[in-house]
Amino acid sequence: MVLELLPVVPFLRRRILHHIAMPMNRQQVLDMYFMEARAKLIDIAAFLDRVDRAPGEADFRLAAFRQALKELDGGTPERAKNVLLSFSDPSVEPLEKASVKGAIGAFAGNVKD
Repeated sequence: MVLELLPVVPFLRRRILHHIAMPMNRQQVLDMYFMEARAKLIDIAAFLDRVDRAPGEADFRLAAFRQALKELDGGTPERAKNVLLSFSDPSVEPLEKASVKGAIGAFAGNVKD
């Protein structure tokens, strides 16, 4: 079993097994994750406020970010997958040479007008 491979404290092991054996209902999910999600949403709002106050032009990353936010409001299943894909490069062929040294977090070709 996978849990035997993980060095898990006994009380956490019981908690993990409980959630695997008995999925949480909606109220339990809200009780467990609401405050964390709320804090992340406030962080996103603060980020957007900082970007909006900053002088200069935004690049494709902000457009990709705003596009990803629309995925959250859709009410469709697999929102996390759709947000990730909205930032991802869909090409399957490797590049001969990278155009930048590091990752930039979004793919310019995914931005829709």
